[in-house]
This record gives sequence, structure tokens and C-alpha cells, in this order.
Amino acid sequence: MVLNQASLKRDGVQDYVSLRATAIILAAYTLFILGFFLVTPEITFEVWSGLFSNIFVKVFTLLALVCIAVHTKIGLWQVLTDYVKNSTVRAVLQFVLYALAFGYVAVGLFVLWGVK
Repeated sequence: MVLNQASLKRDGVQDYVSLRATAIILAAYTLFILGFFLVTPEITFEVWSGLFSNIFVKVFTLLALVCIAVHTKIGLWQVLTDYVKNSTVRAVLQFVLYALAFGYVAVGLFVLWGVK
């Protein structure tokens, strides 16, 4: 009998569901921003900052940033394990690319919550 134990290890099903869930959230965010551009006749700084001063837009954007990080982490892991066979090179690439993704999210948070 196989027991399901909580651990830090991932499995294929978890990756599959995580990728699909983050993709759906990112698609919804993209449609939201695209819809905003389509229905707003003139985009000015005041209109743009007014949009992002709304708490719901900030939370949705924060969710999208986290989804980008999760989607990137899983996608990079899959691509790098498929195409980079040397484990040392793969580890260095993963570290650099994960750090870059984390940096993007961190900068996004500062920019997002800096809007008043």
C-alpha cells in the first residue's frame, strides 16, 4: 500500500496542476489588463496610477507576480533538466535564473505597493 506523506518533494501531478492553475490566473490577468486598455480611451499617468491604487488590482497584480514566479520555477526546472545534462551547470543556471525571477517579483512588489 502506498501512503501519501507530506514532504518537500514535488511530483508530476503537482507540477502539472500548478502550471495549469498559474497559467489560468495569468491569462485572466492578461485579459483584465487588455480589457482596461481597450475600454479606456486615453491612458495617462493619472488613469494608470488610479487603476493601481485600487486594492483589488494590487492584490490581483500581486497574485499574478507570484504566479509568474511559480510558473517560471517549474518551467525552468523542466527545461533545464531536459536540456542541461551537466548537474553543476544546471545548478548554477537554476540558481541564477531563480534569483532573477525572485528579483523581478521583489521589484514588482516595491513598484506595486509604492503606488498611492
